[in-house]
Amino acid sequence: MSSLEETDEKGYGKLLDTYGNEFELPDFTVNDIRNAIPKRCFERSGLRGLGYVARDIASLATTFFLFNRFVTPETIPSTPIRAALWALYTIIQGLFGTGLWVLAHECGHQSFSPSKILNDTTGWICHSALLVPYFSWKISHGKHHKATGHMDRDMVFVPKTREVYASRIGKLIHEIDELTEETPIATLIHSVGQQLLGWPFYLFANVTGHDKHEHQHEGRGKGKVNGFFTGVNHFNPSSPLYEAKDAKLILLSDLGLAITISVLTMLCRTYGFSNMAVWYFAPYLWVNHWLVAITFLQHTDPTLPHYTAESWNYVRGAAATIDREFGFIGRTLLHGIIETHVLHHYVSTIPFYHADEASEAIKPVMGRHYRADVKGGSIGFLKSMWTSARWCQWVEPSEGAIGEGKGVLFFRNRNGLGTKPLKLKEGKPAAGGAKMAMVVGADD
Repeated sequence: MSSLEETDEKGYGKLLDTYGNEFELPDFTVNDIRNAIPKRCFERSGLRGLGYVARDIASLATTFFLFNRFVTPETIPSTPIRAALWALYTIIQGLFGTGLWVLAHECGHQSFSPSKILNDTTGWICHSALLVPYFSWKISHGKHHKATGHMDRDMVFVPKTREVYASRIGKLIHEIDELTEETPIATLIHSVGQQLLGWPFYLFANVTGHDKHEHQHEGRGKGKVNGFFTGVNHFNPSSPLYEAKDAKLILLSDLGLAITISVLTMLCRTYGFSNMAVWYFAPYLWVNHWLVAITFLQHTDPTLPHYTAESWNYVRGAAATIDREFGFIGRTLLHGIIETHVLHHYVSTIPFYHADEASEAIKPVMGRHYRADVKGGSIGFLKSMWTSARWCQWVEPSEGAIGEGKGVLFFRNRNGLGTKPLKLKEGKPAAGGAKMAMVVGADD
């Protein structure tokens, strides 16, 4: 049998990721995954979870004490050296703060302990202290897990389609494959903006989340689009991101933020904004940076597919994630959230301290569908931010896709990297806009 016949028998044609590797749709089930995991991996301990919370809070407090006690003009007269050390302080506290953020994330998934009350109380306190609306994020994040890789329903880092990318730069879709390379400085500016503003923009305007709010079953999404003044955010009980039953939890999240903001305001008045900028706000920006970087790299890679509604299912979406390696920082300070993310999307109630064992257990089941990029360790993780930014600009179908394969989308770019974008013939634009129909592969 020829390779063409084999491809046709699959029913989806020949699919190529951005690196040019042939892609096959996953053929296992969620039960296959769960049955492969040892039962002990599902055991949760509230006491153990609280121990890690205590460790992270103690690390934050100890670092604060040591720097305020010893990094002073009396002990270190050199201003440049003191400035460098306080800059290091913000980085260290940012890592410890991110670790605490991850533990609150565990609470949101109920993997922290068997007690929902303990989970949500701990998560609400820890996330509120980091200016995160705990329940609001928990609900939208849960929807992300239920629709990972779904172009119309995923809640975070939904990639641009070719049409959207073209419209953003004022081009027609058939002109995309003819564009010159994006300058590295433009990529750098976009990446810095993403890392600095990505998290608050997501909370306030649902940036990178789906923009198909008309599907909200209560009708509260009619006429709503992502934006800063459209009501689509993580603070409004009437937001189409939520249902009416969630209103009290959204308000409770807002209350947590109000308490933290009140405390921060009082501390700024007592100790001065300049001190608070170093003690809290700069580390807070580092926490945001790591949160965005981790999430971006979990779901953005040249090997990963995304799916239209017609081709998506839960197993395929959960497999559209990737594990990476961040060494001691990732495995110890950040509680393994980078190294075991694929498992997390199949069984999110497994606590992080069992995730390595469970990840090893599911790899034989997933086979070639398990994805990891661990080259270069921690440095490789940081480099992958640039790689993904340059290689992953929009998604489109593969040239050889047929049937449901037309709904399996892969990243492409204008930088001459990897699989080339489809060459489309110029046609008549759709009425009222620059969009044009994209025909891919043979007819069904």
